[in-house]
Order: sequence, then C-alpha cells, then structure tokens
Amino acid sequence: MSRRLGDARAALAAAGAALLDEGRQLVPEELEALSRLAPESVPALASLAHEVRLAWCGPEVEVEGILSAKTGGCPEDCGFCSQSARFDSPVKATALLDTGEVMAAARQTAASGATEFCLVLAVRGPDERTMARLEELVPLVREETGLEVAVSAGILDAGQAERLAAAGTHRYNHNLETARSFFSRVVTTHTWDERFQTCRLVQQAGMELCCGVLLGMGETTAHRLELLAQLREVAPAEVPINFLNPRPGTPLGQRSLVHPLEAIRWIALFRLALPSVLLRYAGGREVTLRELQAMGLTAGINALIVGNYLTTLGRAAEQDLQMLADLGMPVAALSRVL
Repeated sequence: MSRRLGDARAALAAAGAALLDEGRQLVPEELEALSRLAPESVPALASLAHEVRLAWCGPEVEVEGILSAKTGGCPEDCGFCSQSARFDSPVKATALLDTGEVMAAARQTAASGATEFCLVLAVRGPDERTMARLEELVPLVREETGLEVAVSAGILDAGQAERLAAAGTHRYNHNLETARSFFSRVVTTHTWDERFQTCRLVQQAGMELCCGVLLGMGETTAHRLELLAQLREVAPAEVPINFLNPRPGTPLGQRSLVHPLEAIRWIALFRLALPSVLLRYAGGREVTLRELQAMGLTAGINALIVGNYLTTLGRAAEQDLQMLADLGMPVAALSRVL
C-alpha cells in the first residue's frame, strides 16, 4: 500500500509540475499513469485538477441553459439516444417550437443568471427550412435577451456553417461522444469522421466549437484516453462531459451508471488533459454523482448546464446557483474564450 501511495504522489507531483510550473500539457504516458491511480488517490487527483483549472482558466463558472427546440424523430441510430425514431422509446417526435415558445425559454434562461442559451434540434442535419428558422431565431434571441446563442443541429456542410456564423451563432455544439475506435459500436448511420469534419467546418466558419463526450457506454480506459487525444486534435473551446443516463427502449437502456468516484476521476483527467477548455457539467451528472456533484466542481469543472436537459430532468437552476455560491465560485459574464 505504501509503495502504491508513493507512486501516486510521484505521478501527481510530476503532473502538477508540468501544468503549474512548466506550463506545458501532459503527454499521453503521463495521462495513462494518472488513469491507473487507485480509488483512494482520486480526491488528490481532483484537487490537482482544481488547481490547474484556477491557474489556466480562472475562478469563474459559466452557466448555460439548453432548449430542445425540435424533439424526437431523429433518423440516426445513436444507441444512447431516446430521440431516435429507430427505437421504441417514450420520446415522440414533435415539430420545431414556435418563436413564442423559444423566446419564453430564452427569457427564463436569462433570468436564471445564465449567459449562454443553446438551441438543440434532433436531426441528422438541418434542411433548408430549418436553416431559415435558425437564421431567424438566433439574432432574435440575442437581441431580446442579451444571451449568447449556441446551436446544435447535427452534421453541417460548409455553406450551412457559414450561414449560422453570419446569423450570429456564438458556439456550435457537435459532440464526438466517444473514441473513433469505439464509435461504430454505438452509431452505425453516420461515422465518427463525419462528426470530426463538421467540427472543422464550425471552426473554419469562425464559430466557437463545443464538442462533448458521453462516458459510460461500455468504453474502456484505453478508449477514453484515445478520445482525449482526439479532442486535443480538434481543439474545442468547450467540452461538455455527459454521463450515460440509460434511457428506456434504447440499446444502452440496461447499462449501469458510472460509479461516482470513477466519474470524478475522469472529470479530473479531462481537465488535466485539456487545461484551458471550458469544461462543462452536462447530462447525467445528477444520477451519476448524486452527493458528489460539488466535488465535481472542485475537480476541474468551470461551466454547467442548469435546469432540464433534452429528454431528462435536471435540478432546479436555483440549486446549482446555490451550490456555486456555497463553493465561492463566481458566475461568469461571458466575455472571453476560456
């Protein structure tokens, strides 16, 4: 036991020296060593990640609200998603919300203290009618609420990315979800490379890239380390961390939740691997972390989604804002890329 703790202290000290003293990113071998730390060393790993977050990003936390503007009926077969038309889930297809419904949600988001509002559509990619609606809604939300507006509408071509940027879209969300080598076990109707290409087009059009992950789908530690390397390659401004909340009727509906301490380990590792990104608490955190949600915020997180998610319930925004206040973490007015 003493040798194991000694090895853990040495690995943590080396990582801290690299990130805090030398100002360099960790190499894959260093990240792999940290991924093997015993559970009793996870709190120390989280503490280091919090230090790195403060040093590289500062103390502020960005708060965002999201809206499922077009729910269900998606033609893709993402095995974790209850919005797929291919699965017999309780989520049924609905039309894109009307302008009044979108604006009501945006105003509610602004009232919560959030600075970012994300319009999410369950589609493979936007058709012309959807593009026209987004070009109408994005500037309207910005002008009437002062919120920065993000969009998540699937796979884009270059022209669509440029149009969304011209409409004032601040960030575009397009998740890699998992490692390239594991992706085909979860999704078969499109490829990991198609997602990667959309990420590149978003950046080329001048929007910030929000590129998230979903942990707990059966991937191994090696897959997660591969994913970290691939995220470094795409270089997003923001990385939402989602944990699988198994949905009835989906192929992954019977999987177990990620263990809370293992979730903390990977929050910390994502921060140590990606020290300057906006690392956002996202879906599944309430059921996965339970009483450890505050610990996650001291393990490298510096952003969170408040309120409900796309097809699952979150906590009341007031609870999350109180948690931030209790931790002495100021809510950021979005003024820079982290």
